[in-house]
Amino acid sequence: MTSALPSLIIVSGMSGSGKSGALHTLEDLGYYCVDNLPAELLPEFVRRMQANPAAPGKIAVVIDARNLGDLSEVPAALSEVGQLGANPRLLFLEARDDVLLRRYADTRRRHPLSHLGLGLTDAIALDRQALRPLRRIADILLDSSEMNIHQMRRRILAEFGLDGAGVSLLFESFAYRHGVPADADFVFDARVLPNPHWDASLRPLSGRDVLVRDYLDAQPDVTDYVGQVQGFLDRWLPRLRSDTRSYVTVAFGCSGGRHRSVYLAERLARHCRSVGWAEVAVHHRELD
Repeated sequence: MTSALPSLIIVSGMSGSGKSGALHTLEDLGYYCVDNLPAELLPEFVRRMQANPAAPGKIAVVIDARNLGDLSEVPAALSEVGQLGANPRLLFLEARDDVLLRRYADTRRRHPLSHLGLGLTDAIALDRQALRPLRRIADILLDSSEMNIHQMRRRILAEFGLDGAGVSLLFESFAYRHGVPADADFVFDARVLPNPHWDASLRPLSGRDVLVRDYLDAQPDVTDYVGQVQGFLDRWLPRLRSDTRSYVTVAFGCSGGRHRSVYLAERLARHCRSVGWAEVAVHHRELD
């Protein structure tokens, strides 16, 4: 027995434009994500997902210039997917050449097309040329030239975080020494809590790790803090459902943005999912 997929997002675009960040954000929103799927396998992939009763209802697939096939055949593949009952949308990310050059210089990563023996400038030009068939049919064009990763993440949340109604929640951790997130709606200071940094065995870990979670779970001050913040969010976040905003950012800060703030962002995100918030994402500014 098969069933229609309510949501299928194809992520494409220039290498260095932010596709990985977009895919991570969609994964946080509950999408089943596949990177670099060969385009010719897309219809069969959708068929298998439809035939699997345990498959999620939201899927995101990256198809870009790394693809070994002919990208000009992607429109036909999308048409076939539509006939299967899925609802594909194509998100295309791009950036100016000078921005892409700077990003590659900053990260010192190799361009995916450099294996062809091309210099970086020529690889970017070939990338742009190869992707023209996908750019022409894109449902959403997103230029990330003037965006940092946090701004782009919020744009993805605004575009795809809603299923037609309601508010998406973003829980974010950060280090105060690098500044408070400019567009956070609620900011909670975790520096008053016991710091795992001072335990040599916990210092290399993060708030995602079970040993750090166990350490903080055992602290009475942490229990009180979580309970009070949880009560605040339970009381006031539902009031925002009728607002015109599409997402709300709840930020937790600590000294290094590694232990306490990460722990709190993860824990409060889990709580909000458990009480019925359908669209909840987590971002750790100093880790991601």
